Amino acid sequence: MRHYVELTKPRITWLILMSTGVGYFFGLRHDGNGTGALDWALLLHTLIGTGLTASGTAALNQWYERDADAVMRRTADRPLPSGKMTPPRALWFGIALAAMGVAELAIWVNPLAALLGARTLGSYLFIYTPLKQRSHLATMVGALPGAMPPLMGYAASSGVLTAEAWTLFAILFVWQFPHFLAIAWMYREDYARAGIRMLPVVEPDLMSTGRQIILYASTLIPVSLFPVLLGMSGKIYLAGALILGVLFLYTGIRVAFDRTNLRARQVLLASVIYLPVIYGLMVFDRPV
Repeated sequence: MRHYVELTKPRITWLILMSTGVGYFFGLRHDGNGTGALDWALLLHTLIGTGLTASGTAALNQWYERDADAVMRRTADRPLPSGKMTPPRALWFGIALAAMGVAELAIWVNPLAALLGARTLGSYLFIYTPLKQRSHLATMVGALPGAMPPLMGYAASSGVLTAEAWTLFAILFVWQFPHFLAIAWMYREDYARAGIRMLPVVEPDLMSTGRQIILYASTLIPVSLFPVLLGMSGKIYLAGALILGVLFLYTGIRVAFDRTNLRARQVLLASVIYLPVIYGLMVFDRPV
């Protein structure tokens, strides 16, 4: 059972469910009934459906990349490359989870949420995953399905996608670049062995990676202020978002100049702290 759980990447699924929950919460203001009331059963079905879809996607991704995982030190102990599980079991497990997830959203939530879930799964597995071994632009392609969870949550509670939903999408979309570039920086030798063309592999001097981290971390500051402009959050969120954004950018500037794995790890840590804190501020400082 532990090996099946490993296939679902629970730490990543937790971030996905957090983003989905935030989207659901803000979608309540635009629900089809105009009540804004929290439907706990609908929220539960949304989280279950999203979690199953994300877990199935993760399992299928590991099935597809099992040969590449086998030559990377950080992934060699995963269930498939280590031989703890056979590929057919992982394949059918992933298919079953993904199918149940989309069905859960379609039956118990709404068609829009199910459609977004299916598109997320399809674009991640059939576009982003194979593109990783062909171009470093795969990171940008993968950021699109990666930013879908708040849209799914928003669609679940409201049935529509408004500017508020796309604001949540934009924050998560931009946030992913410093986060994943830091990971690619730290494990660039692993990625090179596996033939995965991340930016630090394609341009090993790391100057371009440092510039990209600064670019996206600085872009995240104005993008994170959109919720204030749309009336989703107030002055407490505004101050917090500015402080978090500047601190995040600072770690990006340091890694661009020092170009060490230690600095890249600090960017990764800052990104992991940034997302739940800014979500928490956004929800805490919502209009009454």
